[in-house]
Amino acid sequence: MSKATHPDLVIGGVSIAPGESTVVDIPVAPMYTNDDLAMSVQVIRGKQPGPILFISAAIHGDEINGVEIIRRLLGNKALKNMRGTLLAIPIVNVYGFVNHTRYLPDGRDLNRSFPGSPKGSLTGRVAHTFLKEIVLKSTHGIDLHTGSRHRSNFPQIRADLDDPEILAMTKAFGVPLAIDAKLRDGSLRGCAQDAGIPVILYEAGESLRFEELYIRAGLKGIINVMRSIGMLRASLRKKEPAPPVISYQTSWLRAPESGVLRTLVPLGAKVTTGQVIAMVADPLGSSETPMTAPNDGIVIGRTNLPLVYEGDAAFHIALYGRHVTAVEREVEQFQEQLQPSDFSLPPGDASDAPII
Repeated sequence: MSKATHPDLVIGGVSIAPGESTVVDIPVAPMYTNDDLAMSVQVIRGKQPGPILFISAAIHGDEINGVEIIRRLLGNKALKNMRGTLLAIPIVNVYGFVNHTRYLPDGRDLNRSFPGSPKGSLTGRVAHTFLKEIVLKSTHGIDLHTGSRHRSNFPQIRADLDDPEILAMTKAFGVPLAIDAKLRDGSLRGCAQDAGIPVILYEAGESLRFEELYIRAGLKGIINVMRSIGMLRASLRKKEPAPPVISYQTSWLRAPESGVLRTLVPLGAKVTTGQVIAMVADPLGSSETPMTAPNDGIVIGRTNLPLVYEGDAAFHIALYGRHVTAVEREVEQFQEQLQPSDFSLPPGDASDAPII
C-alpha cells in the first residue's frame, strides 16, 4: 500500500502513521488558575486504509456511561486487525467531567455551541477545537450520551434517518429502538452532517452512573458499526442484529400535580393509551392522582426522582403505532442477551468484570 493512498494523519500537531497507536493531548483553553487542561484522544491506525471513525463521550460532562464504553472498546482484541483509523475521545468536556456537571464553566451547553469559534467563549473554543481536530478529519462518528441528572433513558439511537448512510449505521448498531431526531442548531450531529460526515447518537442510562447492561449494549453496537463500515471483519458466528423499529414522534407525560411519584412501569415497557403508569400522591396520603399514557408506545425515558412538582416531565414515550408489539419482543430479547449473570473471568482478573 503506497504512502499516498494511506498517508499520515495529523491530530493536535502530532503525525500518526499507518499501523501506529498513540495518545494525543489536544490543548484547550486554560483555566483562570493558569492550569492547562487537555482533551485526550486515543488514535489507533490500522495498517490498511479504511474509514476514520470518531467515538466521543462526555460532551455533557456528567454523562459518563460512554467513558466506560470507550475504555472497554480500546481493550478489545478485534482492534488489532482493524482497517482505517479509530479516534477515541472518552472525555470531550473535560471541565464538566471534573466538576460532575453537564455544562462548561461559562454555563453553556457544548452540544448547542458548534461550530464554535477560536476567539469565542470557553464553550465555543472547545467546540471549535473538537470540530477542527477530530470531526472534520473523520468519515463517520458515534456520539455517546445518557439522560440528564436523575433521568434515565432506555438504549436508543437518535439520528436523522432520512440520510441512507446514517440509517445503515443505525440498523447496524443493534438496539431495538431508534428515534428519527431531526438536527438542532449548534449540535455536533448537525455540524457534522453539514460537512457530509454521518454521525449517530447512542443514548442510554442516567448521568453520573455506570450501568452495565447499557455499557454492554453500547460496546456491542460500536463493534457492529465498525463491521458494517468495513473497519472490522464481519462476524462468522453471529447473525445480523434485528433492525430497530423507528419512532417518528415522541411525547412527554408531565406530573398532573405536586407530590410523591410512584412509578408502575420500567424503562422499555410497552404502554397503551389510557394505561395507568404512575401515581402522584399527597405525602399525607389524603389524595392520589393517576398518570395515564397519552398514546400507545414504549417508555424510552423517565425520572428517577420520586418527588415531582406539577408540570415536571416524568415519562418520555416513543410512539410506535402498530409496531409496538414487535418492539416489546425486541426489548425483551435485548435485555436477556446482555444480562451479566453468565459473565465469568479468570481468577484474579477484574479488568472487565460487570459493574453491579
